[in-house]
Amino acid sequence: MSDFLIIGGGVIGMMTALQLADAGQQVTLVERGRCGQEASWAGGGIVSPLYPWRYSAAVSQLSRWSEGAYPSLALRLLEETGIDPEYRQKGLLYLNVDDAEKALHWSRQLGKPLERVGEDFVYNKEPNVVMAGDSALWMPTLGSVRNPRLAKALKARLTAMPQVTLREQCEVSGFIHKNGPVKGVMTSHGPLEAERIIVCGGAWAAQLLVQLDIQLPVRPVKGQMITYQAPKDLVQRVVLKDGRYIIPRADGLLLVGSTLEEAGFDKTTDAAALASLKQSAEAILPALALCPVAHQWAGLRPGSPEGIPFIGALPEWPNVFVNAGHYRNGLVLAPASTHLLVDQLLGREPVIDPAPYQPTPERLINT
Repeated sequence: MSDFLIIGGGVIGMMTALQLADAGQQVTLVERGRCGQEASWAGGGIVSPLYPWRYSAAVSQLSRWSEGAYPSLALRLLEETGIDPEYRQKGLLYLNVDDAEKALHWSRQLGKPLERVGEDFVYNKEPNVVMAGDSALWMPTLGSVRNPRLAKALKARLTAMPQVTLREQCEVSGFIHKNGPVKGVMTSHGPLEAERIIVCGGAWAAQLLVQLDIQLPVRPVKGQMITYQAPKDLVQRVVLKDGRYIIPRADGLLLVGSTLEEAGFDKTTDAAALASLKQSAEAILPALALCPVAHQWAGLRPGSPEGIPFIGALPEWPNVFVNAGHYRNGLVLAPASTHLLVDQLLGREPVIDPAPYQPTPERLINT
């Protein structure tokens, strides 16, 4: 029997396992497919909400804490595994922002570097980008991470830790409980028991928790993305315009995203999304019209009310915990949300106030 059993091998589940193992706990992590292959793989890797001034304080608190954690996490994983998550802190250019004054007020309140810049500044930073209007916003501290490599590094580190048991291709079908607390889960590999259960199932978390009569308001929200294979340094920074972004990788790959679609658990791609993403990308960076689209894919975000995740023990099931519902910001919020949950699990002083994220009956019923 493990101290903790984690359901879900995305970035949230793996970071939770890492922190628990660091604290000397015995951890079993079960994943129905391969670790890091769902939303954690499909996203873009920007280490901030796209427009952070438009989010609630609850999301912003997690975001700010996580942003500060990523540089050291990436260095740690590179040192321990030899796999580089490619954390890059080259800033973000916001084009065509219609609430710039709100953004600047937000940045001054938090002491966050953000400034209005003109054409000369933009073209000096990114000569191939086309401006939209006569000004833009520049956030120099924003970073990005290559999320598939982050997931690969997390998995490699967990595999090397004797306190952690990874069980991939192991689907959870139900909980083991009879007139008392949950004692474990039924899986395709047989029963697994643990003192405490943590559900980190992303868009699938609600489906699983229904079996405990928990109505978690988390749903799948489809997002399609594309990549271009472009010359290195065609663009070096994240560029965002009208909700669509270009994210450069070190090898010249450029990610473009993303759509927002209510399509259930469907992950198929389509020509309309491809055309829309190409149009958005080439409006920002016209040279992309001469570059091939290398890949198109879709992932499922765990949508939730206001994008505020559920982090904590479930009502009436005190040894079952959830960390799900991060919507578009799973990777953004992962370090803080997992640290906050582990603080609760181990009885430590929480890094931030846990109250806004608790899966209370009010949050579950009213949504």
